[in-house]
Amino acid sequence: MKPRKKVILITDGDESAKKAVQHVAKEIGGRCISSSAGNPSNLGGPEIIELIHKTPYDPILVMFDDCGYKMEGPGEQALRYVANDPTVEVIGAIAVASHTHFAEWTKVDVSIDRFGKLTEFGVDKNGLQDIELGRIDGDTVYILDELEIPIVVGVGDIGKMGGFDTVEKGAPITRKAVELILERRG
Repeated sequence: MKPRKKVILITDGDESAKKAVQHVAKEIGGRCISSSAGNPSNLGGPEIIELIHKTPYDPILVMFDDCGYKMEGPGEQALRYVANDPTVEVIGAIAVASHTHFAEWTKVDVSIDRFGKLTEFGVDKNGLQDIELGRIDGDTVYILDELEIPIVVGVGDIGKMGGFDTVEKGAPITRKAVELILERRG
């Protein structure tokens, strides 16, 4: 039996996030499923699984975005499918904060603020520490609580965070979140 591909789920998929995630994947020697990006995600779970298995390296960073859909949108449906597929190993998730209109939230094990500091509190879209302990508000995040994911890291808006996570700066917060998941995995 072939070893399962190691996957990190990311709950963002706009153009800024795509550039940051692609950059980080390249830097760590992993891969990014770029076509899983979109606002909202336009690939379904089976298509994403097929692309994961075609990818020669891991970890594989996969983006999911609902574009503010109320309840379970296309990004969350695809995320659920990938997370439950027995041929992949989800080693962690990055929960991305947003200004959600529908009060979606999820529990996080740890957050990383825009300055790169680990915190037990959630963070907002700008990467600033929030008042919620162990929780983050965002789009495409509530489903994470329903899945068995070893570690969920909360961050602000990937590739942005008030200019602190741009590709030009090396997407340091996104990179730190990925590295934390890899470190915790052992």
